[in-house]
Amino acid sequence: MNLPNNLTISRILLTVIFLIFLFADGIIYKVIALVVFIAAALTDYLDGYIAKKRGMVSDFGKFMDPVADKILTLSAFLAFVEMGLIPAWMVMIIIFREFIITGIRLMALRKRKVIEATLAGKHKTVSQMTAIIAILVYIILVEYGHHHNMWTKISLNRMDNGIFIIMFITVILTVVSGVSFFMRNKDIFYEKESH
Repeated sequence: MNLPNNLTISRILLTVIFLIFLFADGIIYKVIALVVFIAAALTDYLDGYIAKKRGMVSDFGKFMDPVADKILTLSAFLAFVEMGLIPAWMVMIIIFREFIITGIRLMALRKRKVIEATLAGKHKTVSQMTAIIAILVYIILVEYGHHHNMWTKISLNRMDNGIFIIMFITVILTVVSGVSFFMRNKDIFYEKESH
């Protein structure tokens, strides 16, 4: 296991820590959850950068990097649904897309082909992580505001609408990148398995 692969695995472990702090009571734990998520998101950049810079690109990394991304982002989105912050239908679309893409990756793996993350896929991941960070900041601001009587119903509604718009854009980008991935790799369905 090289350094980039260790960073990829650490992203999965950080996901667990993130969820523990996210569901803990108290604003300080929400702030820690935000810091942990940002740290996990940074490993997504670092593992790819180091792998390419030092010539450590591996089939394990190509496969596990997007899987670790999915575990991190989907865990956060499902947590937000549980907390009543975002509509379940948005997350279901994202999950459906990820299942399809993972299925294609597994089909490719059976045929001795590893599909690495594409630029469109990376843009999708960045948009999802940005949306998650925005929601985490929203959670912190709302909790802080409630303790200090800062928010009016109108200001809270505006923030709610802002979160909805950010998520809607994220869902659109997720679907577009999924369609792009499928079209680019549709030949996998017609290739014969290599022996």
